Amino acid sequence: MTTSKRLATAQLANSVGDGAFIVTSALFFTRVVGLSTAQVGLGLTIAWLVGFLTGVPLGHLADRRGPRGVAILLALSTALSVGSFLFVRSFPLFLVAAIAYASSQTGLTAARQALLAGLVSPAERTRIRATLQATANGGLAVGATLGGVALKFDTAEAYLTVFAIDAVSFLVAAALIRKVPAVEAVTEREVGAPRLAVLRDRPYAVLALLNAVMLMFMPLLSLVAPLWIVERTNAPGWVVASLLVINTLGVTAFQVRIARSVTNLKTATRSVRIAGVAMLAACAVFALSAVGAPPAATAVVLAAAAALLTFGEMKLASGAWEISFGLAPAEQQGQYQGFFGTGPAIARMLGPVLLTTLVLGWGPIGWMVVGALFLGTSCATGPAVRWAVRTRPAGKAVQPSSVEEYAA
Repeated sequence: MTTSKRLATAQLANSVGDGAFIVTSALFFTRVVGLSTAQVGLGLTIAWLVGFLTGVPLGHLADRRGPRGVAILLALSTALSVGSFLFVRSFPLFLVAAIAYASSQTGLTAARQALLAGLVSPAERTRIRATLQATANGGLAVGATLGGVALKFDTAEAYLTVFAIDAVSFLVAAALIRKVPAVEAVTEREVGAPRLAVLRDRPYAVLALLNAVMLMFMPLLSLVAPLWIVERTNAPGWVVASLLVINTLGVTAFQVRIARSVTNLKTATRSVRIAGVAMLAACAVFALSAVGAPPAATAVVLAAAAALLTFGEMKLASGAWEISFGLAPAEQQGQYQGFFGTGPAIARMLGPVLLTTLVLGWGPIGWMVVGALFLGTSCATGPAVRWAVRTRPAGKAVQPSSVEEYAA
């Protein structure tokens, strides 16, 4: 089995667990652990906030100790934290386990990105990352199916089984990561160089922030669109599930193909800009779904909106991967990927409140404001990348050919 296939299989294994966790976690924590919904919400918010703060230090640890070893340890700690959910029955212990889970997940993402950067040539990183993303979506679908079975039985035993499967999936991922080649650790630091250099890299920080804003599309299909469909349209209820199916199948089938056009920083910024246009179009189509058309026609409109949003998601991901790798120093990929990878956490914390307020409070106008936000952010990415290219120290860019082409 090749290195890329082992990485993809490891991604598949833990994404199956993630899919099951996402679908069943809310009911598991309330019905099995015995927490209130307020406790669950507070605990997970605190946990992901801590995970957000630990991403860069754990990424730095991957740089200094070697990303393979750190990724294995974090996969094992994720399995341990998930396994501990099977036994905790109080809020303090739940909070400790949730913080361990969120921190391990954030650090694992950074370490795996650093491992990928060290094992794969710069020209192949975005393509391989697209393959991993497509694989992950397939795994999420399988995990969600398992979670759906547990929801159907709705018993403590069913939920406990799903969480046990989740824990085992990360043990499998750790075993697979152990079989890929090691990447040499960076044991020395330049005299006077800060320990966490990414925190002083202002252009990269701006790009990470812009990416976080773009990633606020994430709650649209899982939270905002379902509420919109129920409250503002006459579409049948099954449309909610169909939008998620369109998204999952679309990414699984087309992410790799779409990523092929992204080969350097110039094509990456173009990809992000196209993503902004597609997301604006998707928001406009979502707004049209409230005009009062027949249910079948409304369902078609909503499906078209989901397809446009999925296309925008794939273009954004392809461009963001290239930017995050291409502007990070080779010897600091772990901490840089850990910093860039905080985008999903920020989107999950701020996105639901902002988007539900705009869309459900302002209606179609709110959709257009959200779309304009995506478009404006995507257009700002190009100048930010050019700024970052100008400030790269000589010899520090991981993809000098990309930087040279953009700077030309």
